[in-house]
Amino acid sequence: MAAGQQSGEFSFKITSQIFTPGPANSVLVQVNFEGTASGYGTVLGTDTVVVGKSGPYSGCSACYLDNGEIITYTSRGTYESSGRHKWRLQEVGQFSNGKTVDAEGEVDLAARTWNGKFVERS
Repeated sequence: MAAGQQSGEFSFKITSQIFTPGPANSVLVQVNFEGTASGYGTVLGTDTVVVGKSGPYSGCSACYLDNGEIITYTSRGTYESSGRHKWRLQEVGQFSNGKTVDAEGEVDLAARTWNGKFVERS
């Protein structure tokens, strides 16, 4: 993760997956998740991943803040295996309010969770 002050943490539960054919005989999975992120309230989103031990992914989500605002988020990142059916993810994301963050976390297939932390870029 890039240097900077840790801005917060996120804790997501994976709610569903949709598998589709991808380029060059790959398989894509759209992973739907929901949970919370420090300062961003309730988060609902979808990441699209090339299935494997490592590779790229992209995502988009909506953050429903406690004050009634809605902020959207888009990201691009990479993942790599970190154990049996676990993956470490790193991404760079852009909020619709102009903030850019670096985020990292781990997905645990058995628990259907994705937890991690993020820092704002300076």
